[in-house]
Amino acid sequence: MTSEFAIAVHTLVFLNHKGDCQSSEKIAENVCTNPARIRKILAKLRKAELVRTKEGNGGGYYFQGDAADATLAKICRAVEEIPVSVSKKTGDPDMKCQIASGMAAIMDEIYEGLNQLCVKRLEEISVADIDRKVFGE
Repeated sequence: MTSEFAIAVHTLVFLNHKGDCQSSEKIAENVCTNPARIRKILAKLRKAELVRTKEGNGGGYYFQGDAADATLAKICRAVEEIPVSVSKKTGDPDMKCQIASGMAAIMDEIYEGLNQLCVKRLEEISVADIDRKVFGE
Protein backbone atom coordinates (compact mmCIF):
# COMPACT_ATOMS: atom_id res chain seq x y z
CA MET A 1 0.00 0.00 0.00
CA THR A 2 1.04 3.56 -0.54
CA SER A 3 0.83 6.40 1.93
CA GLU A 4 -2.40 7.59 0.25
CA PHE A 5 -4.31 4.97 2.21
CA ALA A 6 -2.86 6.08 5.56
CA ILE A 7 -3.46 9.73 4.69
CA ALA A 8 -7.07 8.97 3.71
CA VAL A 9 -7.74 7.07 6.95
CA HIS A 10 -6.11 9.79 9.06
CA THR A 11 -8.11 12.47 7.23
CA LEU A 12 -11.42 10.71 7.77
CA VAL A 13 -10.74 10.07 11.45
CA PHE A 14 -9.84 13.75 11.85
CA LEU A 15 -12.96 14.97 10.00
CA ASN A 16 -15.22 12.56 11.86
CA HIS A 17 -13.86 13.57 15.23
CA LYS A 18 -14.03 17.29 14.50
CA GLY A 19 -17.62 16.95 13.29
CA ASP A 20 -17.50 20.15 11.26
CA CYS A 21 -16.10 21.63 8.07
CA GLN A 22 -12.29 21.76 7.86
CA SER A 23 -10.06 23.38 5.25
CA SER A 24 -7.48 21.35 3.35
CA GLU A 25 -4.83 23.43 5.13
CA LYS A 26 -6.11 22.42 8.59
CA ILE A 27 -6.36 18.78 7.53
CA ALA A 28 -2.85 18.87 6.04
CA GLU A 29 -1.48 20.36 9.25
CA ASN A 30 -2.95 17.49 11.28
CA VAL A 31 -1.88 14.80 8.82
CA CYS A 32 1.58 16.37 8.41
CA THR A 33 1.54 16.65 4.64
CA ASN A 34 0.83 19.39 2.13
CA PRO A 35 -2.66 20.72 1.27
CA ALA A 36 -2.34 19.87 -2.44
CA ARG A 37 -1.82 16.20 -1.59
CA ILE A 38 -4.76 16.31 0.82
CA ARG A 39 -7.01 17.82 -1.87
CA LYS A 40 -6.02 15.09 -4.33
CA ILE A 41 -6.97 12.38 -1.83
CA LEU A 42 -10.12 14.23 -0.73
CA ALA A 43 -11.29 14.29 -4.35
CA LYS A 44 -11.21 10.48 -4.33
CA LEU A 45 -12.96 10.34 -0.95
CA ARG A 46 -15.62 12.74 -2.23
CA LYS A 47 -16.21 10.58 -5.30
CA ALA A 48 -16.68 7.60 -2.95
CA GLU A 49 -19.16 9.71 -0.93
CA LEU A 50 -17.05 9.58 2.23
CA VAL A 51 -16.68 13.37 2.42
CA ARG A 52 -18.67 16.36 1.25
CA THR A 53 -17.56 19.87 0.45
CA LYS A 54 -18.81 23.28 1.40
CA GLU A 55 -18.12 26.20 -0.90
CA GLY A 56 -17.40 29.80 0.03
CA ASN A 57 -16.32 31.53 3.22
CA GLY A 58 -15.71 28.93 5.92
CA GLY A 59 -15.79 26.22 3.29
CA GLY A 60 -13.87 23.00 3.21
CA TYR A 61 -14.52 19.33 3.78
CA TYR A 62 -16.57 17.36 6.24
CA PHE A 63 -17.18 13.70 6.96
CA GLN A 64 -20.25 12.22 5.31
CA GLY A 65 -22.27 9.37 6.74
CA ASP A 66 -21.87 7.06 9.69
CA ALA A 67 -18.30 6.44 10.85
CA ALA A 68 -19.20 2.84 11.70
CA ASP A 69 -20.05 2.25 8.03
CA ALA A 70 -16.84 3.81 6.72
CA THR A 71 -14.68 0.70 6.68
CA LEU A 72 -11.02 0.65 5.82
CA ALA A 73 -11.89 -1.56 2.85
CA LYS A 74 -14.20 1.17 1.52
CA ILE A 75 -11.39 3.71 1.98
CA CYS A 76 -8.93 1.36 0.28
CA ARG A 77 -11.22 1.11 -2.74
CA ALA A 78 -11.78 4.88 -2.76
CA VAL A 79 -8.07 5.61 -3.08
CA GLU A 80 -7.68 2.73 -5.54
CA GLU A 81 -5.23 0.79 -3.40
CA ILE A 82 -4.26 -2.83 -3.76
CA PRO A 83 -3.13 -4.02 -0.31
CA VAL A 84 -0.50 -6.45 -1.58
CA SER A 85 1.20 -5.72 -4.87
CA VAL A 86 4.54 -6.39 -6.44
CA SER A 87 6.52 -4.07 -8.67
CA LYS A 88 8.61 -6.73 -10.42
CA LYS A 89 7.73 -10.25 -11.42
CA THR A 90 10.38 -12.92 -11.61
CA GLY A 91 10.86 -15.46 -14.36
CA ASP A 92 9.73 -15.41 -17.96
CA PRO A 93 6.64 -17.24 -19.22
CA ASP A 94 8.42 -17.92 -22.54
CA MET A 95 11.36 -19.79 -20.99
CA LYS A 96 11.54 -23.58 -21.30
CA CYS A 97 12.24 -23.94 -17.58
CA GLN A 98 9.01 -24.84 -15.75
CA ILE A 99 10.05 -22.82 -12.70
CA ALA A 100 10.94 -19.66 -14.65
CA SER A 101 7.84 -19.91 -16.86
CA GLY A 102 5.41 -20.73 -14.06
CA MET A 103 6.42 -18.55 -11.12
CA ALA A 104 4.68 -15.31 -12.17
CA ALA A 105 1.26 -16.95 -12.38
CA ILE A 106 1.74 -18.81 -9.11
CA MET A 107 2.89 -15.68 -7.29
CA ASP A 108 -0.06 -13.71 -8.76
CA GLU A 109 -2.38 -16.33 -7.27
CA ILE A 110 -0.69 -16.00 -3.87
CA TYR A 111 -0.91 -12.19 -3.98
CA GLU A 112 -4.59 -12.35 -4.93
CA GLY A 113 -5.26 -14.62 -1.94
CA LEU A 114 -3.41 -12.21 0.34
CA ASN A 115 -5.42 -9.30 -1.08
CA GLN A 116 -8.67 -11.10 -0.37
CA LEU A 117 -7.59 -11.74 3.23
CA CYS A 118 -6.48 -8.12 3.65
CA VAL A 119 -9.73 -6.72 2.29
CA LYS A 120 -11.71 -9.07 4.52
CA ARG A 121 -9.81 -7.75 7.56
CA LEU A 122 -10.18 -4.13 6.41
CA GLU A 123 -13.97 -4.67 6.21
CA GLU A 124 -13.89 -5.35 9.97
CA ILE A 125 -12.32 -2.00 10.90
CA SER A 126 -14.14 1.31 10.63
CA VAL A 127 -13.36 4.99 11.13
CA ALA A 128 -15.42 4.76 14.34
CA ASP A 129 -13.20 1.92 15.61
CA ILE A 130 -10.06 3.95 15.01
CA ASP A 131 -11.59 7.03 16.63
CA ARG A 132 -12.34 4.95 19.76
CA LYS A 133 -8.77 3.61 19.83
CA VAL A 134 -7.23 7.08 19.48
CA PHE A 135 -9.33 8.50 22.29
CA GLY A 136 -9.33 5.39 24.48
CA GLU A 137 -13.09 5.05 24.57
